[in-house]
Amino acid sequence: MSKPNQGKGSMFERYTEKARRAIFFARYEASQFGSPYIETEHMLLGLLREDKTLATSFLRRQASVESIRKEIEGRRPIRDKVATSVDLPISQECKRVLEYAPEEADRLGHKHIGTEHLLLALLRVEKSLAAEILHERGLTLATVREEVSKAQKPESAPARAEDSSLLLEFSRDLTKAAQENQLDPLFGRENELNHVVQILCRRSRSNPLLIGEPGVGKSAIVHGLAQRIAKGDVPPRLATHRLLAFDFSTLLVITRRSGQIAKRLTAFLDGLAEEPPVLVYIEELLASGSLEGSVDIAGVLRPLLSSGQLQCLGAGTPAEYRQAVEKYPWLEQYFQAVEVSPPTEAEAVQILFAIKGRYETFHGVTYADDALEHAVYYSQRFMPQRHLPDKAIDLIDEAGAGVVLRAAHLPEEVIDCQKRIKSAVNRMENAIANHEFEKMRFYSDEERKERENLRLLREKYHLDETATRRVTLEDIEEVVSRWTGVPIATIRQERREPGPSQDKP
Repeated sequence: MSKPNQGKGSMFERYTEKARRAIFFARYEASQFGSPYIETEHMLLGLLREDKTLATSFLRRQASVESIRKEIEGRRPIRDKVATSVDLPISQECKRVLEYAPEEADRLGHKHIGTEHLLLALLRVEKSLAAEILHERGLTLATVREEVSKAQKPESAPARAEDSSLLLEFSRDLTKAAQENQLDPLFGRENELNHVVQILCRRSRSNPLLIGEPGVGKSAIVHGLAQRIAKGDVPPRLATHRLLAFDFSTLLVITRRSGQIAKRLTAFLDGLAEEPPVLVYIEELLASGSLEGSVDIAGVLRPLLSSGQLQCLGAGTPAEYRQAVEKYPWLEQYFQAVEVSPPTEAEAVQILFAIKGRYETFHGVTYADDALEHAVYYSQRFMPQRHLPDKAIDLIDEAGAGVVLRAAHLPEEVIDCQKRIKSAVNRMENAIANHEFEKMRFYSDEERKERENLRLLREKYHLDETATRRVTLEDIEEVVSRWTGVPIATIRQERREPGPSQDKP
């Protein structure tokens, strides 16, 4: 058994990259559930999220992964989300999982600890929620051990520098996402996007650096570039390129304990030389040096940029840009800044109308026109510390989620009516059993009357399941009030009539 007092670095030294990522995702799942601890059920969800092969081999025979998530949601209270920056402690049951995993690897003669060993360890903590869910789906410790031992070889050792899978581990292929219609459409940033394409086609300083305040849409411009590449609407020089979004924050979380951040980052970037033409988007390019325990990405990039082996896009705020140039004056030798200003209110309204279909599909709602228009206006009026369009997009997203949540909770009148129907049915059945036919007819009439009441109540509260829920101006105002603490009455005094500047696209 692993010694309880061993250090964290040595504890995770034997873990494969997938196993470490699964533990990272367990921490993320715990934060989404608002849990004060990382529990075994979060570890199970982390395994399912990270290792699709494991999920297919052992779980999808009996039930879908999504059904497991829903079961956990039903058996555990969902609290307010915890910020992902909070370092959540591991529960006692989860600590036992991390103690059992090395034992399972040793039992099977495996040098490294992989996701399959974490699955076995979860099954050993028999009274945990994760083990209960796995047992209910027919998985037992003995059968899983047998199947793992029959496999030709255990999960591969931690990825080496020459392993091209690093590209998949720490990046997202945005061109592929664009081809699969997963990205929101870009609206109103044609000038900035054209400037980015022009810079990428230059002979020198061919690396665009998007400079703008948080929330103005820097990443949206990068997504727009991916969509253009996917459509072939770019110069021939860029037509065969892939655009990868590099996830530095994940790399940091996984590797900072082992002190291999610089090594893994260099391995990732070196791997690009073996790939077809690639553009790399590094959102944290300018901010990375200020992250605790981090390395400066810019410092690692310099030799690759100078040799022409790498072409990338970066992003940052004006303050981050000034600090980075002071620290690395050579940045201006390789990067060309592209200023990204916040859109006007009228432009932001057009952006919301352009993307609303995505949010309507996701939430199963429709948005009233004045709700979208006032999301922009109210966000400017009551949230001056944030920037368009993100703050307005967050408002309509939150309001859509709120409408869905409200619809899931029936009004008291409806609940009481349903109870009266159930009571009438029960009494009618008892009357039939006792041959009390007068009472039977009375309760039968009561049931019909209450069912008619229920129909009217469903109409009153718009509970027709075939009808689409609607996000109104009032829903937007409720979110603004909740976020800012401003009374709704005060917010409603600020309502304005839509003018010609609010024209929809």
